[in-house]
Amino acid sequence: MKNWVLAIAGSAVMVVSGCDNMSNEGRVVAGATGGAAAGLIAAEAFDADSDWKLISALAGAAAGTAVAQNSRRNTCAYARGDGSYYEAPCR
Repeated sequence: MKNWVLAIAGSAVMVVSGCDNMSNEGRVVAGATGGAAAGLIAAEAFDADSDWKLISALAGAAAGTAVAQNSRRNTCAYARGDGSYYEAPCR
């Protein structure tokens, strides 16, 4: 199982490294794939059961998609400290 997780992580790194000249749709797919892999790796690290692995993979995919869309607009989210955030150009 560990080899399978490492293979996914390695594949995600290679996919994300090629995002510079990708279309917007390709960037979103790569972000979702990388996020899902990261969520699955995190769940595996915490020795979660299969339900939590699925939930963490879906959450990771959603987060990866959001990151990919924000990188297209060149905006970043910054925390205010009170639990809210604002978007501004990336520093």
